[in-house]
Amino acid sequence: MKVLLYTEAMNLLGKSGVGKARSHQIRALDQVGVEWTIDPKEQVDLIHINTILPKSRRLARKARKQGIPVVYHAHSTVEDFKNSYLCANAVAPLFKKWLCSCYQSGDCLITPTPYSKRLIENYGIEKPIYACSNGIDLSFYEKPPSEKVDFRKQFGFLPDDKIVMSVGLWIERKGILDFVELAKRMPEYQFIWFGYTSLWSVPPKVRKAVRTKLPNLHFPGYVDSAVLRTAYWESDCFFFPTYEETEGIVLLEALAARQNVLIRDIPIYEGWLEDGKNVYKADSLAGFEEKMRGILEKRLPDLTEAGYQIAQDRCIEAVGEKLRSIYLETIERVNQNKK
Repeated sequence: MKVLLYTEAMNLLGKSGVGKARSHQIRALDQVGVEWTIDPKEQVDLIHINTILPKSRRLARKARKQGIPVVYHAHSTVEDFKNSYLCANAVAPLFKKWLCSCYQSGDCLITPTPYSKRLIENYGIEKPIYACSNGIDLSFYEKPPSEKVDFRKQFGFLPDDKIVMSVGLWIERKGILDFVELAKRMPEYQFIWFGYTSLWSVPPKVRKAVRTKLPNLHFPGYVDSAVLRTAYWESDCFFFPTYEETEGIVLLEALAARQNVLIRDIPIYEGWLEDGKNVYKADSLAGFEEKMRGILEKRLPDLTEAGYQIAQDRCIEAVGEKLRSIYLETIERVNQNKK
């Protein structure tokens, strides 16, 4: 079995969650011995599409006409499109129509969590939908005992600084307004947010937040994965205040790096992330501040090993086995329908 992993506009999406997901798919398929290519000109048994851009939809429709099975990866939902870019809420109904048109062009869908599966089922799409984590490469986030880490020196932190980190686009949905407000409320701690979005594409309140000048608030932009890994290791709390996700790859990265995690209490985490057991949760600024102070001052129990188990359950090897199973089922079903 040979699979085409198709991701349109990788030059733009390479640093995004979709870009990371594709790199995880490549490693996952290597782990289970499934041959893959990223060249659309090669002969393949199945096409796995990661993007909802026009060329992606055209490729899906063309492939199905030729009898080649298509797995469409549903990384996006209408819910996580809202509260992102300028005018996103206004065009959300049109976005939903386009999204459904793309997803209907596949023979089946993959989406990262049971929660996002339920959302997409409610769109009325009549295709088999599988929940399969984007996965995490556990070995990459293991901290070698002898490795010298100069993260604090690189970003100007003192050895005894308590550091709160987050990762994501500069958009309201990711909770960036709350991140900045907490930095204002807690000047004795350092806050650093990795990631970037053009400020021309976001509402004024987000621009204002990112431009906030505080001695304890830092927006270094994108950094490479090795630098981000040391940030997970050397920070004191990973804060993920997002309002909506389909999974959250950076959350899995923090758990894999054995970092204490504080998240917003939202429906996607029900059934796999539990407050006080493997992560900490809150649903208000006051709640975030209370839990964050408890983590940073070590008044709350360390949950890193329990959190690591969540990442372990979503390791690359497990994802590879799941993908292979979905591919084989889809090929068999499409071939049967040809008869």
